[in-house]
Amino acid sequence: MVTRMKQDPLRNAFRDALKQKDGAAMRKKPLGTWLMSGSVGPAEAFGHAGFDWLLIDMEHAPLEFTDVLHMLQAVDCGGAAPIVRLARNDATLAKRALDMGAPTLMFPYVQSPEEARAAVACAKFPPLGTRGFAAMHRASRYGTWSEFGARANEATMCIVQLETPEAVAQLEAIAAVPGVDALFVGPGDLSAAMGKIGNLADAGVREMIADCARRANAIGMPIGIVGPTPAMVREFIDMGYDYVAIASDMGMMMRQANAFIAELDRVEVSANASGPY
Repeated sequence: MVTRMKQDPLRNAFRDALKQKDGAAMRKKPLGTWLMSGSVGPAEAFGHAGFDWLLIDMEHAPLEFTDVLHMLQAVDCGGAAPIVRLARNDATLAKRALDMGAPTLMFPYVQSPEEARAAVACAKFPPLGTRGFAAMHRASRYGTWSEFGARANEATMCIVQLETPEAVAQLEAIAAVPGVDALFVGPGDLSAAMGKIGNLADAGVREMIADCARRANAIGMPIGIVGPTPAMVREFIDMGYDYVAIASDMGMMMRQANAFIAELDRVEVSANASGPY
């Protein structure tokens, strides 16, 4: 009889990355990026590139659930930990993402402990929540994980986003909700809510971002953030953020494309200036 090796269905790769963030074999802080292209190619490739986690974004990217399924499969092939950000705090959206095998969900725009409890309820089976049960899908390993119903709650992580000063003011209360595994600061929306849209360098915005990290560290709650450049991400790490993302697949692609074009334009101008000979 052939014995086949199977991945432990209780293992959550993102949880592992958070626990091992100080290990010698990993970066000090788990590094991810946003998948905005809606394409399975980057979803697989960026895992091979060395990212620890990759976020499949249903809020701002043009993704349907079939796309999400294929991107989850691609991320698994690349070896990174997948996270799905839902379009909103919604039980049906959460149920579908979980059933197709999303091990970690991110809920946007959580404003209060009540909304955090609603997010957890979406992600967990009774008695911890209200997630609807089905037995035959990718999350249950197509019915081969016999303990799926009893133990799926252990494998599922729930991240809630703080994106306004009102949410930040309730950081500790939101973090105290049972089943909230991590927080994530949305710096773009936070800056917009503060009247400084897109200005992450504003002193008031930066102080609130730093305050979030200090307060989460004080209560032992993992907290993450995304930044547009390596320099800013390093600053966020210095502030005490536990996991970080750099830009997005589309952002990195366009930045490099623009750099190539600008370099070639400079070469062409220089060649023209030197004459035909």
